[in-house]
Amino acid sequence: MSDIIQLLPDAVANQIAAGEVVQRPASAVKELIENAIDAGADKIQLILKDAGKALIQVIDNGCGMSLTDARMCFERHATSKIRKAEDLFAIRTMGFRGEAMASIAAIAQVELKTRRFEDELGTLIEIEGSEVIKQEACSANAGTSICIKNLFYNTPARRNFLKGNPVEMRHIIDEFQRVALANPQKFFTMHHEGQEVYHLPATTLKQRIIHLLGNQYNQRLVPVEEDTSIIKLRGFVGKPEFARKTRGEQFFFVNNRFIKDAYLNHAVMTAFVEVLPEECYPLYVLFIEIDPAKIDINVHPTKTEIKYQDEKAIYAIIRSAVKRSLGRYNITPTIDFDQENSIEHLITLKPFEQIVAPSIQFNPDFNPFNTIEKADREPVYRQSGDYQKTPIPQNWDTLYEISKKETTLQQQIPIDHREIEINEEQVSKASERQLFQIHNRFILSQIKSGFMLVSQQAAHERVLYERFLQQLENHSGISQQSLFPQSVTFHAADFELLKGLLPDIRALGFDVREFGKNTVVVEGVPAELHNTNEHDLLEHLLEGFKNNQAILKLDKRDNLARSLARNAAIKTGTKLSLEEMNILIDQLFACHMPNISLNGKPIIITFTLNELLEKFA
Repeated sequence: MSDIIQLLPDAVANQIAAGEVVQRPASAVKELIENAIDAGADKIQLILKDAGKALIQVIDNGCGMSLTDARMCFERHATSKIRKAEDLFAIRTMGFRGEAMASIAAIAQVELKTRRFEDELGTLIEIEGSEVIKQEACSANAGTSICIKNLFYNTPARRNFLKGNPVEMRHIIDEFQRVALANPQKFFTMHHEGQEVYHLPATTLKQRIIHLLGNQYNQRLVPVEEDTSIIKLRGFVGKPEFARKTRGEQFFFVNNRFIKDAYLNHAVMTAFVEVLPEECYPLYVLFIEIDPAKIDINVHPTKTEIKYQDEKAIYAIIRSAVKRSLGRYNITPTIDFDQENSIEHLITLKPFEQIVAPSIQFNPDFNPFNTIEKADREPVYRQSGDYQKTPIPQNWDTLYEISKKETTLQQQIPIDHREIEINEEQVSKASERQLFQIHNRFILSQIKSGFMLVSQQAAHERVLYERFLQQLENHSGISQQSLFPQSVTFHAADFELLKGLLPDIRALGFDVREFGKNTVVVEGVPAELHNTNEHDLLEHLLEGFKNNQAILKLDKRDNLARSLARNAAIKTGTKLSLEEMNILIDQLFACHMPNISLNGKPIIITFTLNELLEKFA
């Protein structure tokens, strides 16, 4: 029997490795940006087309590569970070396995241009599917430029599993934010389809957080700093009153490497006990500096998990540091000396000699009691300039004829008494119910067998949920136009999510259109949602959508209807009139599933007379 075990060809081995290294365009973006940081670059540009499926280009001003290094970087397990096994326990750089470039080159068309500062000419290399197509000298700027075109072009099955552009862009933005937060001292830009998404100048950590997440975060951040013999901790946490329903704004970095650690996250959440609203998650951006010999980062393919030698001590340090910072900074307001000097241009001091008092001119011959209709007797007073003469309009007394005509028309319109009688009968039937509101939370209604209790918030959520689902199916949402359209700005990740939901949001009755960078204009909202703030409404809608998507894995339309219903429903503690309670009960029993809430809990609980008699027996 012949031998059957053989070595895999390099091209096949690289495609297999690409399954772990490059899962989607965001994975390639992460690897390329981290390589640019390891090269010492302080200016990094990211250019995307078709959410990274057609083009991913990273341009940096790092140290560049020689001809040999440019060719070697595409070989498997070729790296400049490790020389011996002991180096694995002293890693402070990002990429060290030497699989990223080889894996990317196996599933894409790659063009590399690089030049060192001391070289006159650079190097151009073109690779398709692990095969070198071109290698020659070229003119290039100092640093490195890598273009990845047509990702997964030779593995169509992998490409078919990619999501839509808004979803893939959100993953890219997540990776970009993590790298940008870890390196606030570096300049980053990001362009997609020719439009600038991020422009992040070199600055402090607090300003980098504000640039990424929004100006409103300037007043929401509490500094955290702790220096011990085990770890050095620094960063910011959000104030409890600004906590959100999703975990999206939580970042842990160990030696400037982003990690996911449920154990350390529990330490932060424990520090927020008794000050955090129910089912809310705080913002935190925390950096841990620790001796690389005391951790093992080579425990996960994506290097987002780390093992620690003394994790219990680290847990205690993080919990106590966050708790102390909340107690120290959260009660009294702080003066932000790191805020940009954006108000300096508003304060302009002039010398006293340059201040000119306003002057008023008037006609000394004007007599307001003179009834002579002369054009020169009706001056119009102004602070400066000549008098403007306006004659008295002719036939001014005919203006009152319009109001007289309107009153006569109103008197001629016949009144349909039959319709009023029908409405009065309906109101009288509804008023025959014996309804009571208990603690502004439950509605009590008497029935033949006893009485029933209805949770008013859960009932209204069920009514709105089924109504919104029907509107999404039929595109029949009614919009209430706003008198003054409002512009709402989101950070890039939420804006990409909103763009993907715009068709369904419009079907619900929102009149929303894109308006510049990460901004939309809201010209109308669903008729059911009157007296609401457009910014808060859309923000809560997206937060609920992300929360449902992470926990329940719902269909997009089902998720959207559920999120909007929960935000728009009347809340516990709202006082209802008798008419409002009757309308709510009628609408509830017209639903397909009136007994089950959106959480799967009962909406209606019935108590019989026999159960009551047993209580008094």
